[in-house]
Amino acid sequence: MNIKKIKEDIIKAGELAVKQLVKVAKEDIIKPDPDDELAADRLKNAAATKKLAIFDAFEILKRIEEEKAMLEETNTNQKNNSHGGFAERRSR
Repeated sequence: MNIKKIKEDIIKAGELAVKQLVKVAKEDIIKPDPDDELAADRLKNAAATKKLAIFDAFEILKRIEEEKAMLEETNTNQKNNSHGGFAERRSR
């Protein structure tokens, strides 16, 4: 397996992770139960979890964009460095 293929697989896995984090962020925060002494703590934990999911998703997306740009740059450089076929190389 080459490095490019591994990076592409990691990018796909990152995109899947972002989708899952979005699902977490969309979930409703539990409604406080007035009889539950831990309700405030549960609300704070749920809010913190949503915040973490959102920030993680943005961080992963940013890295995915950077990696895609580097892969595109590598592909462009490889195309520009190819000097054509046998006849083109021999004509120099």
